[in-house]
Amino acid sequence: MTKSKTVMVSAAAMVDIDNKVLIAQRQEDKFMEGYWEFPGGKLENDELPNQCLTREINEELGVDISDSCFTPITFTTFNYPNFDVIIFLYICREWEGFIHAKEGQDLKWCRPNDLFNIKMLPADIPLISYLRDTVS
Repeated sequence: MTKSKTVMVSAAAMVDIDNKVLIAQRQEDKFMEGYWEFPGGKLENDELPNQCLTREINEELGVDISDSCFTPITFTTFNYPNFDVIIFLYICREWEGFIHAKEGQDLKWCRPNDLFNIKMLPADIPLISYLRDTVS
């Protein structure tokens, strides 16, 4: 049996003033297209999870969180058929600029409890309960 590759991902629970969380829909050309996910992405070589998050949020959403208050809140692991993933989830309530979909993805603000009824990436599903209990 071959060991699958492990991918490390930093993701953000971007929380607005109404305690809604931002999710993004995966585009047609991506793995698991059409599923919704927390914004973020894969760590690059020699990149720390917080550095990855700052870079990815700027690339995807056009906002700067480098001087903002964001903090790690939990992590999860998931085994897809061809690879494993470790997701570091951060919570962010402040950012510089206005969020917009720089990569053409659909964005949606949702109450954490409503995320259970959305077609979320399987790896992100374990994070929903934590957000429901944390974001109020």
